[in-house]
Amino acid sequence: MHLVQLLLPLCDEQGHRFETALFAQVRQELVERFGGLTAYTRAPARGVWAPDDGQPVHDDLVVYEVMAETLDRAWWKAYRKDLERRFRQDSLVVRAHAVTLL
Repeated sequence: MHLVQLLLPLCDEQGHRFETALFAQVRQELVERFGGLTAYTRAPARGVWAPDDGQPVHDDLVVYEVMAETLDRAWWKAYRKDLERRFRQDSLVVRAHAVTLL
């Protein structure tokens, strides 16, 4: 079993919030494919990183996660690329963790 997390920005690089319909579409796609989804949306996570110029960059994020029996790396790579296009990002974090259900 795998837990797959998608870190999605609330705003574009100019600080404009993305339409709620964009997030609703991603939710629908994931629920249809994986049968469910957990969304952490109430208090956005705050990301910070230092690019090559050393000036910290901040991002407010929502986290979507799904459970998948198997990890289809090719599908996730293509889906991440599609999300990067839709969210107008150079890169998005989509990460997977092996999970043991107790």
